[in-house]
Amino acid sequence: MKTQADKHMLRRSLRTLGCVLLTLLPLWAQANQVSLNINLATPVMQADQSHRAFIKVSLEGFKQQDKQARIPANVAIVLDKSGSMGGDKIQYAREAAIMAIKRLDERDIVSVVSYDSRVQVVVPATQVREQQHIYDAIRQIHANGNTALFAGVSKGANELRKFLSRNKVNRVILLSDGLANVGPQSASELGELGASLAKEGISVTTIGLGLGYNEDLMTRLAGFSDGNHAFVENAEDLASVFQYEFGDVLSVVAQGVNIEIHCQNGVKPIRLLGRESEIMGNRVTTRLNQLYSEQEKFVILEVEVPAQQAETELELVSVKVAYDNLFTQHQEQLAGQSIARFSGSRQEVSAARDDKALEAAVEQVANEYSRDAIEARDSGDLEGAKKILQDSASYLGSQAKSLSSPRLQEQQEEALQDADALETEQDWNKQRKELKARQYKRATQQTY
Repeated sequence: MKTQADKHMLRRSLRTLGCVLLTLLPLWAQANQVSLNINLATPVMQADQSHRAFIKVSLEGFKQQDKQARIPANVAIVLDKSGSMGGDKIQYAREAAIMAIKRLDERDIVSVVSYDSRVQVVVPATQVREQQHIYDAIRQIHANGNTALFAGVSKGANELRKFLSRNKVNRVILLSDGLANVGPQSASELGELGASLAKEGISVTTIGLGLGYNEDLMTRLAGFSDGNHAFVENAEDLASVFQYEFGDVLSVVAQGVNIEIHCQNGVKPIRLLGRESEIMGNRVTTRLNQLYSEQEKFVILEVEVPAQQAETELELVSVKVAYDNLFTQHQEQLAGQSIARFSGSRQEVSAARDDKALEAAVEQVANEYSRDAIEARDSGDLEGAKKILQDSASYLGSQAKSLSSPRLQEQQEEALQDADALETEQDWNKQRKELKARQYKRATQQTY
């Protein structure tokens, strides 16, 4: 039987525990929040003249405190089994899919769809419990027929919808080695499908195998839905790509990320580098489908800043971010701003430069050069394409020297190698795929 003193001590202990919990709650909430950083590459600008400036808006996913407490996945694997996938390709594809599924458990939902001229649901959307049944079904996939890619992705999305939830990671993973030749076939049509799926909270990762697929179609589908994209030249490399992809799927911490940037005080938006966006007057909007644990995703906004007198400050932009936190299961909001100061001292301007933000901006500008080079090469202007890449290398080189950046120096050498490799028509198909994949990864900060 408790004495009065025991009861008093118990009450004190409970009060102390309550105070500790109240102290820890803000820390827990902060630990499970996305971080917003807004970095102006030139936070101090030369007075009495207008400027073009770069603003880096970055988001970083919070750390998963407990890997076992990750967000459940709802994944549809869509495998091309057209005739060109025969032999080693389909075998490696089957085994890569099985190896990746082994990372899932009963919290997760998986479905498998195969397609050639027609589409077949190999494994209907199901909890990952009896895995051997799933593996056996996948091993029965054999190659024949044409390529109904649009229908395959659509069917995969239908399987996801059976368990679709904003508290799950909903992902179609598409593997194809050929051109879509049954049903909708254009990059714009597949891009529209990707955008439509993104509105439902579904992203599409596209894996192009070999040299026969349409890289424009595959990057558009991935880009408009904010999935990943990979070019895999050799089928034996599929396993590692699937492993990386499932690593991303199992580390998502936030979804439905909307970024809204308002330019202030006569500042004009020029372009948003890295992602599709909408610019209406002084308002810029873009979105990301998901953020991963401890990974940074960013966009670079280029703006025109009006001339200001020395010793004045000017708010350039205000930023609002809304996202679905998968751990708290609430929509959360972030806000920030970018302020520039103006000085008559060139030394002060130079000393204040944010080298990391500027380096990121230079990378994205060089990425635009690379896109322009592909357009020129596609139109038959070989010399024009080479000059664009050489100009890109020159730009990267000067910025690498100014910023003492080995990263930009490597990209300078890469651009020069790309320019030299443009010579032969035989190699252009492969080089184009490599360029598109590289452009996509740099634009979206894809980690593999």
